[in-house]
Amino acid sequence: MSTTLESPPHSAEKKVEQTEAGNYFVSNYPPFSFWKPDQVPVIENVLAKPAPANTPLGVYFHIPFCRKRCHFCYFKVYTDKNASEIKAYIDAGMREMERFAQQPYINGRKAHFVYFGGGTPSYLSIPQLTDLTNRMKDLVSWDGAAEVAFEAEPGTLNEKKLTGIREVGVTRLSLGVENFDDHILETNGRAHRSGEIEKAYRFARTLGFEHINIDLIAGMMNETWENWKDTVAKGIALGPDAVTIYQMEVPYNTTMYKQMKEEGKVTAPVADWQTKRDWVSYAFDEFVKNGYTVTSAYTVVKDPQRIKFVYRDALWEGADLLSCGVASFGHLGGVHYQNQAEVGPYMQAVDAGQLPIFRAYETTHEERFVREFILKLKLGHSEFAYYQNKFGQDPLAFFAPQLNYLQNEGFAKLTDKDITLTRDGLLQVDRLLHEFFLPQHRQYARYT
Repeated sequence: MSTTLESPPHSAEKKVEQTEAGNYFVSNYPPFSFWKPDQVPVIENVLAKPAPANTPLGVYFHIPFCRKRCHFCYFKVYTDKNASEIKAYIDAGMREMERFAQQPYINGRKAHFVYFGGGTPSYLSIPQLTDLTNRMKDLVSWDGAAEVAFEAEPGTLNEKKLTGIREVGVTRLSLGVENFDDHILETNGRAHRSGEIEKAYRFARTLGFEHINIDLIAGMMNETWENWKDTVAKGIALGPDAVTIYQMEVPYNTTMYKQMKEEGKVTAPVADWQTKRDWVSYAFDEFVKNGYTVTSAYTVVKDPQRIKFVYRDALWEGADLLSCGVASFGHLGGVHYQNQAEVGPYMQAVDAGQLPIFRAYETTHEERFVREFILKLKLGHSEFAYYQNKFGQDPLAFFAPQLNYLQNEGFAKLTDKDITLTRDGLLQVDRLLHEFFLPQHRQYARYT
């Protein structure tokens, strides 16, 4: 049964100007606030079922170690762990993965994609990384994986480290560049400096990575139009296969948010929303002039026929994700789950022979439809027949008020077959997507 709005959405009509604490970014659905400890047994029920025949499996491992914490970072990271503590953590992660791999739902399946996130995966030494990946491959085979993605901080990379990363099978290297100005990097808490970026990138190019991506952030503290134009120009000069551009937000539990709270400030010391959108739009235009294609609200790609974001696209279409490590998020058989968010309870659960899952959420058929529609709308275009065939739902009817609102406000072009976001709609898609949430979920816009 459809649960469309009774009247056109109103909350999206109010244009956000200043950046305040919190976020609009939609990374999953239903929102994490609805995931509960009492649903953890549902994951255990899924794991006891036979493996599905046609659902791709991804593997994610969270490496929560960094040289320092960025002021805007909300992820679970540690900056004070020594080699023995890192080894203990890897051992715990592999015991966790082993328990998953023994379950009927996972046993014998091969990974369609693998993702190392953090934190800073490139913080690991080559012996640590080799040990980790060898043990992972023994538990869930990577043979034939369409993508093995790896996040890296430029300052942790040298020729030996990059060679080791390539040799363990990484195909997609994502460099957390963010900006090319040393003052901006420093004041935002980044550990690396500009000289390390090009050095790491140039050597990585010699190693045969199939896909090198760089991340940029529009609207960091102290950023100006002049600096942003320089950052875009230097990004173009590098010539990466893809560029991911985020608009700066200040999620709760970040260093920046805590400072705002102490000083009694509501507005964050970063660019306002319209400025950030203008900067991203400028970057899109400049990259397009240099042969790139805009492929989502955040990405430009040099060769869209060759370069894919397998991890993203598979997850958005409902792939299973076996996720291990502290605070990591996974998805199995239509059930979302998250592990214990602190390393102590996480390792205690593993040591006790338990899966260290903290909370879970069993999605309904309708929620899976809504999730896929809103996440894939970030790509800028959706054809309604796809959802009719897969879910038996017609988005044009189900989301009639929301879709008409987007068209009436100039955020999208709508036909009876599809929707295409305009540039203005694409640049603020996350703000607009909250109106597509089911009514019971619409008031929650938190990462955690």
